[in-house]
Amino acid sequence: MIGLQFAPGEVDSMYRDVRSARDDYNSMRKYHLPNSIPMSLAHSPVLPGMKFNTVQKPVKWNIPANVSLPENRKDLAFYSVLQLASLVKAKKITSVELTQFFISRLKQYSDSLQCVVSFTEDIAMQQAKQADKEIAAGKYRGPLHGIPYGLKDLFSVKGTKTTWGAEPYRNQIINEDAFVYTKLKNAGAVLVAKFTLGALAMGDYWFGGRTKNPWNLQYGSSGSSAGSASATAAGLIPFAIGTETWGSIISPASTCGATGLRPTFGSVSRSGAMALSWSLDKIGPICRSAADAAVVFNYIHGTDGLDASAVDMPFNYTGKADLSRLKIAYAKNYFDKLDATSNDFKVLDVYRKLGVKLTPVTFPDSTVYNFDMMGIIIGAESAAAFDEFTRGNEDDMMTRQTRFDWPNAFRGSRLIPAVEYINANRHRTILMQAVNTFFEQYDVVICPTRGSGNQSAIARG
Repeated sequence: MIGLQFAPGEVDSMYRDVRSARDDYNSMRKYHLPNSIPMSLAHSPVLPGMKFNTVQKPVKWNIPANVSLPENRKDLAFYSVLQLASLVKAKKITSVELTQFFISRLKQYSDSLQCVVSFTEDIAMQQAKQADKEIAAGKYRGPLHGIPYGLKDLFSVKGTKTTWGAEPYRNQIINEDAFVYTKLKNAGAVLVAKFTLGALAMGDYWFGGRTKNPWNLQYGSSGSSAGSASATAAGLIPFAIGTETWGSIISPASTCGATGLRPTFGSVSRSGAMALSWSLDKIGPICRSAADAAVVFNYIHGTDGLDASAVDMPFNYTGKADLSRLKIAYAKNYFDKLDATSNDFKVLDVYRKLGVKLTPVTFPDSTVYNFDMMGIIIGAESAAAFDEFTRGNEDDMMTRQTRFDWPNAFRGSRLIPAVEYINANRHRTILMQAVNTFFEQYDVVICPTRGSGNQSAIARG
């Protein structure tokens, strides 16, 4: 495992130190480490020489005028966030009415999709009534004021269970409000439900079953932000919040046909969220359009100072872009792996019809290495995050026990040497530098998705 061979004399010399270290490990294991305790080493995506605009300019949201209630009230389910904001702001519908509408849809369809862990109806009605009261008094907070949404159930909210999607934690209550929940509460948004996630943030199987793809119930929604993507795509909620460590926003969003925004690491404080991998966990919205994702991200980004990796950086969104001035590339090394009839190629045709000159490029990523960089990093960090869970045999309570599930992954990751974990992160620095050099030349890179709506990729986080 460590890639070294020792002569008998070397083994004899090492023996005392190895035994002493084992005693220290056993002593350290006697001290309780909750999942919420981070490493003292905080990862940052910022490389030497990077420069950023630090001035936040006012963001003007284009809330459309003259939006009407649909003749068929069911059509409200697929209104955009800004369309719903127009109705609420103009008092054409109250937040209470809108909240009751989406709770009703969730109750009607959530069993079929298996996308809800728990409803937060009392919280929702309290927040909706407060929103209506403020709006009636002329105190409009912005486009999320009075708009219902759901949280992936790895975010703690006082007075609710936070199950992490896993049988051992199905009754867990964490007496803390997560940063992202507090930010949305301050924006006036209304929490109606906590959504399913693959157990301990992997895939779409949770302790209650498997979250379904709303387009085809024969398939899962992918994960691990399984319920957030499924409910949003099905119009059971205007938007939801997910997390990603390794594909857990983009994979279910792609599979379910939603729009997932996986922001830059450190954009959103993770306080109050389950930790899986401290150097890779990220929080982002799952919506039905990029415009909606921009609205939600505007209100959740930033930090409370409780996440050492999170920063306050401006989000100067305008909603306008001159395509003729953008340098847009597509990752030819990814597209070359696809069948020529793949739907992914249609995206390139759309851009070309818009007058965009697409440049084929080889995009640098971890596949340039002949080793699983991400697996080493996530493996070591997740095994540490769930160390007591594994050593205490709580992993035996997990509903799934295949070689591809967390119990086995945590056990196997105990054999990752510390030296290899550190060196994987050093190789990560080289990869970060390569990606940074790439984006000094291009504004946008187009990549194919992980799968189609008929597939269910396993993703972590």
